[in-house]
Amino acid sequence: MPQPPDAVTPMTELLRTLDLERLEENLFRGVSPQVGWQRVFGGQVVAQALMAAQRTTTDDRFVHSLHAYFLLPGDPKVPIVYQVERLRDGSSFSTRRVTAIQHGRAIFAMSVSLQIEEPGFEHQTTMPQVRQPEELMSEKQFQEMFLAQAPEMVKRYWGQKRPVEIRPLNLVHYVSEEKLKPEAQIWVRTTGEVPNERHYQAAVLAYLSDMTLLDTSLYPHGTTIFHPQVQAASIDHAMWFHRPCGLDDWLLYTQDSPSASGARGMTRGSLYTRSGELVASVAQEGLIRKRATE
Repeated sequence: MPQPPDAVTPMTELLRTLDLERLEENLFRGVSPQVGWQRVFGGQVVAQALMAAQRTTTDDRFVHSLHAYFLLPGDPKVPIVYQVERLRDGSSFSTRRVTAIQHGRAIFAMSVSLQIEEPGFEHQTTMPQVRQPEELMSEKQFQEMFLAQAPEMVKRYWGQKRPVEIRPLNLVHYVSEEKLKPEAQIWVRTTGEVPNERHYQAAVLAYLSDMTLLDTSLYPHGTTIFHPQVQAASIDHAMWFHRPCGLDDWLLYTQDSPSASGARGMTRGSLYTRSGELVASVAQEGLIRKRATE
């Protein structure tokens, strides 16, 4: 039964985009929300490709890593077809290769490895001690205080309703050109309920993992991805899923950028639960090219 219009929220819309249409045994089709952007958000493509891979495995195998390349900008106006290759099904691990196709061309490619649940050695890095999200400015407060004077691109990004709320511990890079350390600590949480099903939880986690990473590589240069003289885009994205996470509370996303060179910036990230459990690790390299000035 169709939901009334007021029941559609950014999170329900995200979950709809993850509920791919099965065209054939290894072929799926996904759509993009029409929010006015010229290209598809990279985290959406990663999440949809992960859902496609997960739907070709048994329910007792869960993603532990993915490695992706963004090849061409995605067109939000037309569906994306996801073709899955079943490379291997072993006794413990399954491997999939997913290609996203639009207009007859590959726009994205990703390898995914899944594993059955197994006991083993355990350790993790310690979550840094930071202020809690309740002590920080909310997105609404940030919008009211800063967006009136912000550039148009910043207004569009921060002004729209999204399925993920972001609360950075430091907002300096949005409102000044101060050169900062290439480090960021950001609380993130979903703005709606995520199904209690690990395949959906992993896909939503992959979706939000693509947020804010490129910005961190620009901190030392006193600029952001919204600056008109910066051309920015994700090139590749890798993620390791360490422990299941219900996504019913805030996660701390710690980020650092060890290097930028050759018009590329590299950033690493760690996602922790509020209680300090390391949920996932992320690495991404992106294009951060200076546009030619006239």
